[in-house]
Amino acid sequence: MPTFPQYLTEAQENELRATANAIVAPGKGILAADESTGTIGKRFATINVENNEDNRRQYRELLFTADKTLANNIGGVILFHETFYQTTSKGVSMVKALQDMGIIPGIKVDKGMVPLAGTDGESTIQGLDGLGERCAQYYKDGARFAKWRCVLKIGKETPSYQAMFENGNVLARYASICQQNGLVPIVEPEVLCDGDHDLETAQKVTEQVLAFTYKALSDHHVYLEGTLLKPNMVTAGQSCPKKYTPKDNAQATVQALSRAVPAAVPGITFLSGGQSEVCATENLNAINLYQGRKPWALSFSFGRALQASVLKAWQGQEANVANAQATLINRAKLNGLAAMGQYKGEDGSSAASESLFVPKHSY
Repeated sequence: MPTFPQYLTEAQENELRATANAIVAPGKGILAADESTGTIGKRFATINVENNEDNRRQYRELLFTADKTLANNIGGVILFHETFYQTTSKGVSMVKALQDMGIIPGIKVDKGMVPLAGTDGESTIQGLDGLGERCAQYYKDGARFAKWRCVLKIGKETPSYQAMFENGNVLARYASICQQNGLVPIVEPEVLCDGDHDLETAQKVTEQVLAFTYKALSDHHVYLEGTLLKPNMVTAGQSCPKKYTPKDNAQATVQALSRAVPAAVPGITFLSGGQSEVCATENLNAINLYQGRKPWALSFSFGRALQASVLKAWQGQEANVANAQATLINRAKLNGLAAMGQYKGEDGSSAASESLFVPKHSY
């Protein structure tokens, strides 16, 4: 008879499962505030704010010290390493500020893309070396979940078998290491929306990528009930001449997930992928309204689609902090409603309706 070692204790499994479910409780999702120093600089440039450590601290403090009602719709926040160890102007650590609001702190642990040799411009992600030690320290310092993003692109001959196999394996190794150290891994295999491919192609590729990912997670004995998935919504390429409705996108997304994602996964927290704030919310709402079988919580893990209007409201000015925080709370509430299929639309400010697409986007 075969034997199956218990890789996690019952207590470890219980903690991981409880954390994952708390993050995606009804009406809750994730604020992705894990932009790298370079990426946040690009965001600051749009509002003429200098990219220095203090300005980054002030902005993240704005996000993490909003009214406690933010916790009604934000279950977790992903932090960048610098932010994780910063303090607010009152000397409170950013991690504790989130904990005091009832929000679970998370941490980005990958170290960015590198070329995948032998492919047509495809990539893999580095950061596995020393990951166990880093995860243990982050857990000790208050993190309870982690994020690792892999990127695949649709082209004439991509994503290749090699890229899907490699990135699935990297995500599985990361996930296993996280769980051994008490962190819920967010598994993020993003299929980029760059290109002119149609919706049907995007759906097929997404299904393939997810199939490779979950085969690897199984091979590495990852405890699925203690994970979250952060995929792209299935949408046509940005340059596709044919236009699709949110209902079309919802059907393609739910079908792809149904064919590849086990029911044991507690929640799927979509990335916004360069959609405008309004489009991301509309598509999330349509996904939750779709009548297909959906055994997982279907929520959000938005960065740009939660922060674009906030940055415009802030403009780097102390006098604008309260207005920017109110904007964040409102955006989170609208997405919380969409995560339950209860979003009724909005007037759509100019910032909320602007496309946030960045070609070959990296964090």
